[in-house]
Amino acid sequence: MNKAKKTATVLSALAISAAAVAVPVLWVGLKTVNYTVKSRKITGKIRVAAVSDFHSCHYGKNNIKLINAIVEQDPDIVIFPGDTIDDRVCPQKAFEFVRTLAEIYPCYYVTGNHEYYRDKGAEIKKIIASLGVTVLEGDTVRYEKDGAEIEICGLDDKYVGEEIWRSQLQALSPNREKFTLLLSHRPDLMPEYVKLGVDLAVSGHAHGGQLIIPGVLNGLYAPYQGLFPKYAGGIYTEGETSMIVSRGLMRESWPRIMNPPELVIIDLEGEENK
Repeated sequence: MNKAKKTATVLSALAISAAAVAVPVLWVGLKTVNYTVKSRKITGKIRVAAVSDFHSCHYGKNNIKLINAIVEQDPDIVIFPGDTIDDRVCPQKAFEFVRTLAEIYPCYYVTGNHEYYRDKGAEIKKIIASLGVTVLEGDTVRYEKDGAEIEICGLDDKYVGEEIWRSQLQALSPNREKFTLLLSHRPDLMPEYVKLGVDLAVSGHAHGGQLIIPGVLNGLYAPYQGLFPKYAGGIYTEGETSMIVSRGLMRESWPRIMNPPELVIIDLEGEENK
């Protein structure tokens, strides 16, 4: 083998090796992550699908891949913990995606920061509500299935304005005898959720910290948390309150490194089911 051919062979081998490493590191396919939360306040089981930080993305034509992934998990309800709509992308396909899910499941929605960019928050909430989705703005509603009952409450993102957000927070008064599920976009507000006394908060926003090194680094950077965020993704418990932080579904902007988009499935179960 002459020198030119040998060099070409080595370069080809290096390229193949680099690709073999890069593909799993930069993979942005869809991952389903399951959590189970048990409580003495629940009888039976309620399955929740959390669609967080969708950002008007695309998962196949008409988002059929994501819809099928949700249907396959057979949830009882679907929640949207913010940034369903992205201010930089035409929202129509995202609205169609939400409409499809609302025709199948009870759906509950709160805003994220991106819904408020360009002053579109109120308009987006009105459209989402028209699709048959329950929009939560400091509200609490009850959900019941086969004797299993929970209260679902939600807060707008703080971009709605500090005064409005505070008034929504003060309007919430969880019944300590009932299991309370809170939808609120920002995980950095965990201390507020603990003071509120909810059983479980579900958030997003951090996008998993963008870069993960399994077993070493759970996230590199997140808005409002900075470098090495405390709440990048996963489940956290402080006092009597737990919080599940979705790594989100956005995949068409900032690179995700060893941090694939995720659909979060949460099983709320009575302690007697252990």
